[in-house]
Amino acid sequence: MDQSIFEIVIVGGGIAGLAAAAGLRGPGRSITILEQSSQHREIGAAISLQQNASKILANWGLSDILRRYKGSRDQGFRVYNAQGEKVREIPLSRGTPDADRVVYHRVDLLDALKEAALSPGRQGPPAKLRLASRAVSCDCAAGSVTLEDGTVITGDLVIAADGIHSNLRKYVTGADVEAAPTGISAYRIVAPVETLNKDPDIAKVFDPAETWTSMVMGFDRRVIMGPCREGSLFSVVALVPDEHMHETSSSKSWTTQGSLEHLSESFNVFAPWVNKIFKAAPSLGLWQLRDLDPLSTWIKGRVILIGDAAHAMLPTMGQGASQSIEDAEALQAFFDDVSQKPTADQVEERLRETFMCRYERASLIQAYSRQQAQPATTRNGQSLTLDPVQFQDYSCKYEGAKAWTASRAVC
Repeated sequence: MDQSIFEIVIVGGGIAGLAAAAGLRGPGRSITILEQSSQHREIGAAISLQQNASKILANWGLSDILRRYKGSRDQGFRVYNAQGEKVREIPLSRGTPDADRVVYHRVDLLDALKEAALSPGRQGPPAKLRLASRAVSCDCAAGSVTLEDGTVITGDLVIAADGIHSNLRKYVTGADVEAAPTGISAYRIVAPVETLNKDPDIAKVFDPAETWTSMVMGFDRRVIMGPCREGSLFSVVALVPDEHMHETSSSKSWTTQGSLEHLSESFNVFAPWVNKIFKAAPSLGLWQLRDLDPLSTWIKGRVILIGDAAHAMLPTMGQGASQSIEDAEALQAFFDDVSQKPTADQVEERLRETFMCRYERASLIQAYSRQQAQPATTRNGQSLTLDPVQFQDYSCKYEGAKAWTASRAVC
């Protein structure tokens, strides 16, 4: 390693890893992202950034980049019963355009963060992305990562952002912790809005291009849907308890194909227009939802777990990606004063600060997301007292790691 440069190694080129790379760029730093895939492609799906994450990216000066990637600013939530009747409308409070809930096509958000991490026009040297670099182990004290081909990469700081099926988690926690099934499976589809608009039964209910998130709920099943890519695509996630599935969903892969026939069978008690939306999709993905109980720790030596590797959560509250970005912001905040090679003690001290700032908050949001999936999800239930409005305030009014730490010190 260079004797003056702060060397940062990030394992994983997903949302958490790219956000960390974008946030940590600065003078005197070298950032290497190790991505296991050979092409760095994402699945076709929508993903939301809540107000807490949108503010962070705006504060990093990424608004211009993000605007080029066609996010849809959400106006709020519309709730329908199983008969297809609207029972509630919940407008979102509107902040500045840079502090709204924004829905992206997942590929677009990944590309925006990749540009922020790799483009030469921002502060500090661009991060370097190494494809086909699957990390299989790490030495937390040395800050070294061993790849599948035997190559060893060493850094002053190692950020394990290698997802829900993390290979590095066990080296940090000292236990082989696997994400566990939650009792729910999810179908994911993306349909052209143009196709949906041609169906009069759908048009009677709502305009698919209108920037609202719609939820159809009943019989312990739910459909969550809304537009992305500036209203040209309509994304749908259909959640089904495993006991009501008509096909196997035990695969850990995000790209397993599902059956339209079996999906329709699971939702045959819903209004017919819901199944018409399913039928408009050119393809259908299926996966079994898994999450993590709070880990004993995210840090060891020079290594920290972030994102799904640290706190994988259900999608019921739409906070998964946003919590990854909060992790990245906390690292940026606590390492802000490090512009040259730090000692091991300096790294460990800042990782402790990051962990203490993030653990309680991320664990509560994990638990709340699980609670909202009940009654299907009952594993290690945790009693929570926040109602949905309180949760919205708690999650979305977050102002960053330093402000959070200061507020907790006063309490």
